[in-house]
Amino acid sequence: MTPQAIAAIEACVFDAYGTLFDVASAAHNCIDVLGNKADMLATQWRTAQLQYTWLRSLMGVHADFWQVTGEALDYAMDVVGISDDALRTRLMDLYLVLATYPDAKIALKTIRRSERPTAILSNGSPKMLAAAVQSADLGALLDHVLSVEEVGIYKPHPRVYQLAVDRLHVTAEHICFVSSNGWDVAGASAFGMKAVWVNRSNSKRERLPAGPTAEISRLDELPALLGA
Repeated sequence: MTPQAIAAIEACVFDAYGTLFDVASAAHNCIDVLGNKADMLATQWRTAQLQYTWLRSLMGVHADFWQVTGEALDYAMDVVGISDDALRTRLMDLYLVLATYPDAKIALKTIRRSERPTAILSNGSPKMLAAAVQSADLGALLDHVLSVEEVGIYKPHPRVYQLAVDRLHVTAEHICFVSSNGWDVAGASAFGMKAVWVNRSNSKRERLPAGPTAEISRLDELPALLGA
């Protein structure tokens, strides 16, 4: 079924990790060392990374995403039974230059032609986001790159989504927020944004208080939703 168009959108805000950037690409680029453990490591790393952001937010013990990503990697390597300092360094370096999904640049270019502001709103630290955007050559396609470090707490806390409202000077109901993470979509939707879920893996919907305004399987389906 083709999603219905979303009206009255004045700005488009994107999650970064898993939405624009492929978080599994770091591990897959080390398959020469990881072998058949690459997928397991990538999954454990991402799961721990997200869990640590939520738990730190609940505990009130914030650390930036670079530290959290490193701690999650240490846990993941322990789970899969790997102890290799050189590999750890290589994986962390690769996380700064994650592969970009091919449909990301297509979507951003088309939306930019519609003259709507575009932004990233991410858990990533400013250093991480700057490196990823530069590596992917997305800088000219983005008006803002916003990090949760400005508010000191992780998604899906409402203060994070408020950051986009404040910086773009657009009310929540006129912002299209785009993420591949169902929990992130729920957070943005509960805040009042028009949230679009990029369901790349045909996953089931989360059972959370709010859900997506629309669901797509690829980012290059987004411009049509916005009339861009």
